[in-house]
Amino acid sequence: MQGDNKNFNSRVYEVLRLVPRGKVTTYGDIARLIGAPRCARQVGWALHANPEPIVNPCHRVVFKDGSLSPAFAFGGENMQAQLLQSEGVEVTGGKVDMNKYRWEV
Repeated sequence: MQGDNKNFNSRVYEVLRLVPRGKVTTYGDIARLIGAPRCARQVGWALHANPEPIVNPCHRVVFKDGSLSPAFAFGGENMQAQLLQSEGVEVTGGKVDMNKYRWEV
């Protein structure tokens, strides 16, 4: 089972590295892109275990309604907002405008 998790996480990180600066994606989008459409929660677990947060920019992943993660693994919601804003993504009331900033594959 450990190997399966490692492979799953690797696929998550591979897709995550494709998300450009100034854009966001969702847990569900990543799950669909790796061929595991019902595994959005597991994507979140993979991001929480992210061994290289600079290489694998998990701050670019938000909920489907644009909400930031209150449990952002690398400093909380405020840190996620700061990282996104440093890339030009507007965060208002703890949310990102998905129509404007969602990464379209």
